[in-house]
This record gives sequence, C-alpha cells and structure tokens, in this order.
Amino acid sequence: MLEWNLSALFKNEEELEAFTCENIRQAEEFKQKYEKKIAHLSKEEFLISLKQYENLNENATKIMTYAYLCFAKNTSNGDFYARYEEKCKKIEENLLFFELEFCELETLKSSEFVAFCEDYRFYLETLLKNKEFNLSQKEERILLYLSNTGANAFSRLFDESMSALRINFEGQKLSEEEILSKLYHNDRKVRKKAAKNFTKALNKNASLLSFILNMIKTELKNICHLRGYENAEMPRHLSNQISQKSVDALILSVEKNYHLVEDFYLLKKQILGFKELKDYDRYAPLGKEANFSFEKSKDIVLKAFKSFSSEFEDIAKEAFENGWIDVYPQKNKQGGAFSHSATSTAHPFVLLNFTNQRRDLFTLAHELGHTIHQKLSYKVSFLNQNTPLTTAETASVFAEMLVFDYVKNKLKSEELIALYAAKIEDIFATLYRQINFTCFERRVHKEENELKKEQIDAIWMEESVKMFGKSVKLTKNYASWWSYIPHFIHSPFYCYAYSYAQLLVLALYGLYKSGKCENFKELYIKMLSLGGSVSPKELISVFGFDVEDENFWQFGICEIEKLLKEFKIKALKC
Repeated sequence: MLEWNLSALFKNEEELEAFTCENIRQAEEFKQKYEKKIAHLSKEEFLISLKQYENLNENATKIMTYAYLCFAKNTSNGDFYARYEEKCKKIEENLLFFELEFCELETLKSSEFVAFCEDYRFYLETLLKNKEFNLSQKEERILLYLSNTGANAFSRLFDESMSALRINFEGQKLSEEEILSKLYHNDRKVRKKAAKNFTKALNKNASLLSFILNMIKTELKNICHLRGYENAEMPRHLSNQISQKSVDALILSVEKNYHLVEDFYLLKKQILGFKELKDYDRYAPLGKEANFSFEKSKDIVLKAFKSFSSEFEDIAKEAFENGWIDVYPQKNKQGGAFSHSATSTAHPFVLLNFTNQRRDLFTLAHELGHTIHQKLSYKVSFLNQNTPLTTAETASVFAEMLVFDYVKNKLKSEELIALYAAKIEDIFATLYRQINFTCFERRVHKEENELKKEQIDAIWMEESVKMFGKSVKLTKNYASWWSYIPHFIHSPFYCYAYSYAQLLVLALYGLYKSGKCENFKELYIKMLSLGGSVSPKELISVFGFDVEDENFWQFGICEIEKLLKEFKIKALKC
C-alpha cells in the first residue's frame, strides 16, 4: 500500500465523533471526581487516578492524530482539523488541574506518590523539577483557550501557505518538494533556474512569511515572560532535558569545525571544475547519480535493517505492508516528511514526498528509524513514551548510517563517489546547518522589536557565511531561504537536536563498527524501548559516554573526519 490506511485509528468519521464525545464526557467526570482532592488521596488512589489521566490523554492524542493526518494529506481541509482541535481542548481543559495540583503538593506527600508509582517515577520527577514555571489554574486555562489563535494558528497558516505554493518551472507548476529536488539535478542551468524561481515564489509571500515568524517570536517572548524563563531557548532545553551549558558546548564544538565544511566544498568545486561554487551548486551530484525507485529503496532499507537487527526489519516490513506510509507528492499534501507516533492502540504513520532520488532513499530510512523507535517505545506506558528531541532523532540518523553502509558496498566508481559526497552533505545538513539555524534563531529571538524581512535576510546571510567560509558563493536569492524552514515556526530552537543526535549517532555507530561493545545491539534496542522513561544522560551512559563532557562531542567529529578522508581518497582516484 502506498497511502495511509487510517482505520487503525478510526474506521470512519462517525466512529471518531462518537469516541470524541465519550472522552469529553469521561474527562468531565474525571475533573468532578478528582479536582481539589489530589492532596487527600492515598498512594493507591493516586496511582488509579494517574492511570485514568494517562488513558484520557492517550485517547485525546488518538483523536488529534487522526485529525492531523487528514490535514497533512489535504491541507485545504483545515476546518476539519480545527473542529477536533477545539473538541480536544475541552478534554485538555478538564485534565488541566491534575499536574498542577500534583506539583502543589507538600514535598512529603509528592515524594510518597513518586516512590509508590515506580513506573512513572521519571515522569513525575520531571513535573516537580519544572514546577516553578507553572502558572495558576486560571492562568493556564486562559493560555489553553488562546493557544489555537496564537502560535498554533500561525503554524497552520504557514503549512497551508507552503502546501499551496506552486512554482513555475519549464511550463509546469511544481510544489516545494518538487522544485527543491531540482537542486540535485546534474545540469547547472536547471539548478540555477530552480533556485531563482523558488526565490521568486518565496518573495511573493515575503510579507506573510515574515509576519508569521515575527508572531512566533512575539508569542514565545510573552510566554517566557509569563512563566519566568530566562530566555527564549530555555523551555526547549528543559523539554529536551539538556542544560544551557551542554547546548553551548555543542554549538562551540561544531563552530570550531566549520573548516571541515569549507574544505569539502573547496574540493567539490575543484572536482566540478567551477571557478565559483554557488549556493545552488551545493547538492550538485558528483559523477553518476543512481536512481532509487520506491520499490528499490524499500528493498535496500529492509536488507540494511536486517543486517543490524531482525526486529528492525520486522517493524519496517509491517510499515510497508499495512498502510503505515503515504509515499508520493499530491496536490495539497503537506511537504517534507515525518513519522507520527500516534498511540500504542494503532501504530506510527509516515509521510513522505518521494521523488525517486537518492535523498528520498535516506529520508525513507530516517523516518522508518523514527517509526522503529516509536513502536519500540510502546513497551512503556503513554506518559513515558515521549522522548526529548535530542534522543528522538537518534534512531532516525542511526538508520541512515545503516543504509549508507549497505549501499556503499554495492556501488562502484562514479556512483560511489556521488554517494559519499551526498552522505557527507547530509551530515553537514544535519549537523552544521542545524547549528547554523540555531544561531540564526538566537539572533532573531534576541531582537526586542518586530523584524523587517530585510533584517531577517541579513541575519540569515551573516550566519550562513560563517559555515561555508570562502567555499560557497551565496547569491542574493539565498537571502530569503530562511522563510521555508518549518522548524522556525512549528518548534523554535528544535534544530540543535538534529546536531546533538548526529554527533551522538556518529559516536554510537563508531562504537558499533569497532566491535568493542559486544552487546551493542541489545543495549541499543533497550535504549530505544525505554522511550522517555529515563533521562538522555542515563540512556547514553550505558555505552560509556558522558553527554555533559565537552570532549564527548569530538568523538562524532572524528567520525566525520574519517568519512572525509575516505571520500578524498576515492575522489582523487577517479
């Protein structure tokens, strides 16, 4: 099946509506039964209430998953999504008191509950750790009501606008995904024209896209002020369970090694025989680029996963065979790719926009890595499944490495050079570019006032130049390319999590390939199965790594240096 089968969630809208109404009723009963009574519960009664709370939250997630997937499939169907968003807000409103009341308990009482609810220990301890940023129930209720008209509304506006965007190209009207795929074309004129036409389309929407980013910035600033966060990054770091110091160390380590990016692109310019390498040349293929149909990619991914773990292969095979994946671009379909964890009563759902290119193969591997992680984390309860972004990206990037290792042993000469170059570029995009994005966001969010489009463009260009050095000539068209990056809108300060995961995975993968950890596979699968039930620091410590140690990040950098050396040797031989 090449499209989603949503029946694992709900067979039809009638079933969805009945389920939603029933859960609104149950949430109201839950509030009536427990509001203002948490402090008077026995530890046994608290555990019962906690499990009921968990079940209602999982049901609300199931409802919103169905509504969101319908919207992602057809972004012109926003009214359907909005309707169920409002209904789920009723469920959320009735559950709002629970965590707040728990955090208001006297220390002795909350400690008793935490000790008794062993399976939920980390979840409850995290609530208590962050309780200083909670507002009163009345204030939290106001924010909940306003959420659909704030950042969430602007995120939806961004998605609908970008999905509707059509770019003129050689007599065709292409989607964002289709035009960006032209940047991988072997004809420089095609790449240049694609970049120019995409820029034109972005600039036609410049006022809207600039306004959306400014509104996201303003709301985050207001939320931080209300809750007492020190800066715009702090809520993301707390969510990721990582310290500001660790993030700063990561960024510093990456910035110190920007020269690796410059060295690579200087070599690429030499191989291509260009006097100047322009921004639209970054992904120009070196040599012959292999074509990867979906069926071919499916076969490669399954074999690569099997080489590591039969459990990985089994989950991926189930995804291919049972309508977990929506494969090809369609009119009004959301761009990009994702794997939605849904709930344990169903299964994860993968969205792709497959165009039969090499990068689509690795996107497939990436998203199925998420799928495997999500499916394995069903082994812990719903409140423990949600992983911080820093570790959420680990399985996806690891899956890409498995596929790269498999494919590189099947290709020769020019195709192998093209694969190596593309893989290095993928790593740069995941590691260096995401830190570049984070530095861009830092500067944007530090500005007190609303920024004009030209000001945002200038910040974007200044930060981008730092990464490429003298290797890539950034044209004036590139100045507005910040405006299509969805993470700036959906999840401010998300991007460094990719860099964190990339370096972590390179370190883990290096350990795996070295053979020094005999039970690596078992430890790795166990790590994924724990979901968010323990801290990232504890998850990684079983491999002998300390993510708080600045020197840790150098392990991953060393793996990149090894890959670059391999590429140079192979490239100079051809």
